[in-house]
Parts: sequence; C-alpha cells; structure tokens
Amino acid sequence: MNRRHLLAWAAAGALTGTQAGATTLAQVRERGRLVVGLYEDMPPFHLKGKGIDVELGQALAEAIGVKFSPLPFIADENMNDDLRNMVWKGHYLGYGPADVLMHVPVDRPLIEATPQARIFGPYYREHVVLARRVADLPVLDSLSQLGTRRVAVAGQTLAGWLMIGADNGAYREQLLTQWKDGCDAARALQRGEVAAAAGLSSELEAVLAGDTAYRIEPLPSPRAPRDGWAAGMAVKRDATDLAEALQDALNRLSQAGRVGEIFAKYKVAWRPA
Repeated sequence: MNRRHLLAWAAAGALTGTQAGATTLAQVRERGRLVVGLYEDMPPFHLKGKGIDVELGQALAEAIGVKFSPLPFIADENMNDDLRNMVWKGHYLGYGPADVLMHVPVDRPLIEATPQARIFGPYYREHVVLARRVADLPVLDSLSQLGTRRVAVAGQTLAGWLMIGADNGAYREQLLTQWKDGCDAARALQRGEVAAAAGLSSELEAVLAGDTAYRIEPLPSPRAPRDGWAAGMAVKRDATDLAEALQDALNRLSQAGRVGEIFAKYKVAWRPA
C-alpha cells in the first residue's frame, strides 16, 4: 500500500476487518463516522481534498449525525472493479471498502451487473460538451464548422473518443489530446492555444463559467449521449437502512438548496438527475 492510500485508510479509521464491514446505519452511527469513497484527481468533484463530492459527502455525514471520513482512491480499469474495491469487497492492497462510494453512474445495466451493490441517490446529470471562444467561432451547429481550428480534449476520455471518431476521424489531426482532463483542456482554451475544448460539462464550467468570451454547449455529435447520465452513490446491497438514510439526507439537502450551493461554489450548474 502506498503512502497516500495508507494515510487515507488510517484517516477513515478502517484498519480492522470489523470496521471495514460496518455498513448498516446503526453501525455507522455507533462508530460515529461515515467512510466516503472519493475518486482521486476528478476535478471539480475531488482534487487534493477539495471538491463537490467532498463537500456533499461532508453534508451527508452531518445530516445523518456522524463525522465525515474521506477514503480517496485511484480509479481501476472499469466501474465494476471500483464497486468491488470500494463498496462490496475491498481492495487487494488492503484498504476499503467504504460505507458509501460517491460518483457512481446510476445506470440500469451496471445495477443489474452488480448485485453485490445498491446503486441509488442520483445527485447530478453530466453531459459531454464543447466550449469555444466566441470571437473565433460565433456559431457552432456542427463539428464541420471547426474547419482546421485546433481543439483540446483529454484523449483517454469519453469526450476524447467521441472527438477522435467524429465524422469518420475527420478532426484527428487538429486535436490536442495530451491533457489530463477536461479542466486542463479548458485552461488551454483560456490561454489561447486552441479555439475550442471538449470535455464534461462539470469540467469546462468549473474553469470557464461566467466568462462571456466563451460559450459552452452540448457536443454537436449524434454519438454523444443526448440526455447525459446520472451520478449517484453506492453502498453494499444489504445496507438498506444506510441507503435510505442517505437518500433522505440528499432529498433534504436538495430541497434546502444546499446541494445547489455546493455546485455553485465550484462554478458548476447543478443539474438534478
């Protein structure tokens, strides 16, 4: 286990098998802490201990009357691996599982493929978008209007795959794909290195929202998911009372405007799922 994982594991107070199995609401309250799994390096949701998922996890913990214990981790090869490592089994390196994992796609095929986990509580709807400098591209109804202008996009992402494959690869030569994520791509747009940047709506908004020099709109590609997808939470399948308590807490925080406030703090428009 590397130092970062060890510190996160210790901070979560989960170094014993008894604590790792504490998934019911009564056990969480007896322990006095909610261990929340957070993806590392996922701005604006989590980066270096700050972000939307961090603050939402804190608010959920407070709402059920316990302290917040973050358990950051690095994403594995796929979502099924993440659910195994952070929800229902624990990581082979020795840490996890968490009581609840944030930012899980609320997707029926995933739900059906993972009977060991309970996926619930959608709190945000994500989309693939394209940001452009209005002075360079006043209108962009189709990707063909990019002409030969350069576009920043993180290559190993959904936005990257969509842009690389768009119109039978017509834009591959003008894509700059070295960026770590959509936030980095948006900063390249800010610096004037490209005329447009593609990524997730949360990423581009976190960097560019409020600046009238830029426009952020849905990626004009028929392959982009039109309705986006919902991000929610996951607990172990048998942690029914914990899931119900967290869902109730999320509902109350949403109705009170707290969830919207958290998103607004990071310049992201809250889109309820």
